[in-house]
Amino acid sequence: MSRGSVTSRVLSILAAFSPERPALTLSAISHQTGLPAPTVHRLLGELAQWGAVERDEHGTYRIGLRLWEVAALAPRGLGLREAAMPYLEDLYEATHQNVQLAVLDGLEVVYVERIAGRDAVHVFTRVGGRWPAHATGVGLALLAHAETELQERAIRGPLRRYTANTIVSGTELRRTLAEVRRTGVAISDGQVETIALSVAAPVFGPADKVEAAVSVVVPSHGYDWRVLVPAVRAAARGISRSLGSPRAARTPSSAVRGSVERPDL
Repeated sequence: MSRGSVTSRVLSILAAFSPERPALTLSAISHQTGLPAPTVHRLLGELAQWGAVERDEHGTYRIGLRLWEVAALAPRGLGLREAAMPYLEDLYEATHQNVQLAVLDGLEVVYVERIAGRDAVHVFTRVGGRWPAHATGVGLALLAHAETELQERAIRGPLRRYTANTIVSGTELRRTLAEVRRTGVAISDGQVETIALSVAAPVFGPADKVEAAVSVVVPSHGYDWRVLVPAVRAAARGISRSLGSPRAARTPSSAVRGSVERPDL
């Protein structure tokens, strides 16, 4: 690692930070990256001067706001979020549960926005966080419309299990993705946590390709998730129209693409 390029060294330092390690000392970064402490110290100084990292009075480093400002320029981040926010807010006001917007990155989803009420059901997701696509509602909605090669990669697995309800069979995943395409929504019931159920729908962009997915996460018991399907479809359609999707402009608001049944998990 120490013989790598300056760019690879800088990227390895930034990659040392994670949700589990949001704050690191110089020695910890040196240990995580395998870089000599003097090299880490010099590069951290340059990163701090630019604003990529911040150092507190105890000598601990954190990711700086300058990186957040740059990341916000990503077309699948800020632009998508701005188009989606009015519809996400409407969906939240109708449910007061977790409303989420995510994009696909390989076989994982990245959450670009989340709105949650104080009494909403617990979820592990956070803005900027990642989760395997096969275990989430937004992930299933995105995978169902992904390139065939990527779908086959997911189906070949391995598929990590989180609960007894998690899809871990390639055959089951293939069937589930076909059902998502048929109905226009994805239902993920207790796949990440047994207490939570997600209803998700794909968001289409100007080329009528799926660019994101929107979801509502509610308690898996004592909540009639079927009443959420029209609202989630409508939110996804509204965001798609804002992004310039031709198919969304042609779809009447009363369109129903198919009946939705609770998944047999």
